[in-house]
Amino acid sequence: MPKTNDKYTGAQIVVLEGLEPVRKRPAMYIGTTGPAGLQHCLNEIVDNCIDEALAGYAKNVWVTIHKDDSVTVIDDGRGIPVDKNPKYKVSALELVMTKLHAGGKFEGKAYKVSGGLHGVGASVVNALSSSMTVEVRRDGGAFMQEYKRGIALHPVKKIGPARGTGTTTTFLPDGEIFKEGIALNFETVKKQIRDRAYLIARLSFHLTDERTGEQAHYYFEGGITSLVKALNRNKQVLHPVIMVTKTSPDGELTVDVSIQYNDGFNENVESYVNVIHTPEGGTHLTGFRMALTRAVNDYAKKSGAVKNGDDTITGEDTREGLTAIVYIKMPSQYLQFEGQTKEKLGNAEIQPFVQSAVKEGLDTYFEENPADARAILEKVYLAAKARLAAKAAKDAVIRKGALEGASLPGKLADCQEKDPSISELFIVEGDSAGGSAKQGRDRKFQAILPLRGKILNTERARLDKIIEFEELKALVIALGMGIADSLTPEKLRYHRVVIMTDADVDGEHIMTLLLTFFYRHLPYIVEKGHLYIAQPPLFKITWGKQIYYAYSDNERDAVIAAHSTEFKGAPGIQRYKGLGEMNPEQLWETTMNPTNRVMRQVTIADAAAVDGVFSMLMGNEVPPRKRFIQTHAKSATLDI
Repeated sequence: MPKTNDKYTGAQIVVLEGLEPVRKRPAMYIGTTGPAGLQHCLNEIVDNCIDEALAGYAKNVWVTIHKDDSVTVIDDGRGIPVDKNPKYKVSALELVMTKLHAGGKFEGKAYKVSGGLHGVGASVVNALSSSMTVEVRRDGGAFMQEYKRGIALHPVKKIGPARGTGTTTTFLPDGEIFKEGIALNFETVKKQIRDRAYLIARLSFHLTDERTGEQAHYYFEGGITSLVKALNRNKQVLHPVIMVTKTSPDGELTVDVSIQYNDGFNENVESYVNVIHTPEGGTHLTGFRMALTRAVNDYAKKSGAVKNGDDTITGEDTREGLTAIVYIKMPSQYLQFEGQTKEKLGNAEIQPFVQSAVKEGLDTYFEENPADARAILEKVYLAAKARLAAKAAKDAVIRKGALEGASLPGKLADCQEKDPSISELFIVEGDSAGGSAKQGRDRKFQAILPLRGKILNTERARLDKIIEFEELKALVIALGMGIADSLTPEKLRYHRVVIMTDADVDGEHIMTLLLTFFYRHLPYIVEKGHLYIAQPPLFKITWGKQIYYAYSDNERDAVIAAHSTEFKGAPGIQRYKGLGEMNPEQLWETTMNPTNRVMRQVTIADAAAVDGVFSMLMGNEVPPRKRFIQTHAKSATLDI
């Protein structure tokens, strides 16, 4: 990585406005004041360290969570400038930490490539912290300043000599802002840091949680190549990772792309710009996909696999079994995102740059590695053949009226409410439980769809097989939004889709099969927060006419302990094995009544981890699943 500018001084700091708005409207700056916003604060400080690495300086980042929930972040970069800014007559460090939109990123002189909140990160975190201390090591000295809720307590002062350079930031999130708690989740921290470590090859991260003594260290020599290998860890890959890298003639733009196909059916492509994840893609992802489709088609014709005029491969065909990372590095002052959340890159000039780079790189790779090129061709042609077969099967099914225009399945007990935002669909295991649910529900807004037996494992099932499977076809029709390329999200008939299964091994299996179906084939329902898992009680505790319900072993013990004088050591405890053991009134009161029930919402916090788990547990590869079972066997709770 070329070094941008050795003269990183106070003159390069630009101020746009003060900090007052941040504490008044914190969600505007960090998205939420819940756990995600708390994590965002740490990310902003860490991303400043990463900016130093991207500029060619920092080699290490240390993150320590202390017992009081304060956090220290250290880097060995150049250190924030401490000299006085000539325009504002105050230390550059104080400007960076106390003024909104103050930083070295706006004019592109100190940093060509950076992430973070467009330079507002450090000051926003300062404003939302009850206390913060920054120590800078540069020019042979150690300099320090302390702050309280964004206000400097004293001028920047020299506290002694220092060897080396770098910045140490310690902050304690403000409980007045983060009312849900100021304790960072170490698992989330590790995931966020690990993702950044993959993007920045040869940058070491050292994490410590003093609350538990746990440590983690991340360093990836291969960068995004290592990430692609990790994403394909439990899958049968078809060739080594293909790496394409290109920098524009002026040195302003760099694209890194890693590609590897596996024998699965699902696409797993992630895109980034600088250190920012762009889950909705954008111009860089569009350019990549166009280049991939064109390169595969061109090689197919050149190699004689197809003749000119024959059916060409579509973009959909090239996505099946594709794992790829598209990573753009560019001057931060030119970044354009669609929307406030930075989830989609909007720079029009990026698309042709990425398209040209990837097309050129793949053309060269295919020429030099014909065996790998043939493996990819075989994969995409198999996908094309399956696509045409699935389309024919689906068209035949639709012509028979099974999906579009079909009447609702007879076993669906629908609700009276027509407003999807109020309506709920309970997917219930078995006819007996379905009967109890139908009788116990509130028919005004609750619909019941009973399922018979185990459903199809859809991890590796194509659309035609899914549509032919009666139970899944009934579910798709009941939901009303279609599936695959006929998906119409606004036609979803229920905004709460609730999986309700027995609390035993079979029930857990059916729940897993349903989760696989939704994640792989109707991900919209998961991504938009419409999918829930019902939590029926595990125990019914009775003493005379008194009845208590407990949803876990711990809750059962707590109920018994709390009422020990009443029970006198002899309560009646019933362990519910199935929903059918509850009469309709009990099922309503404990599991379906919005006033009393407990439900878990299904969300995707880490898409790569979720993809890996489904591939391991539900895919064809046995060894990864066997290793998982052996590793976790002792921690499993068996209820036979």
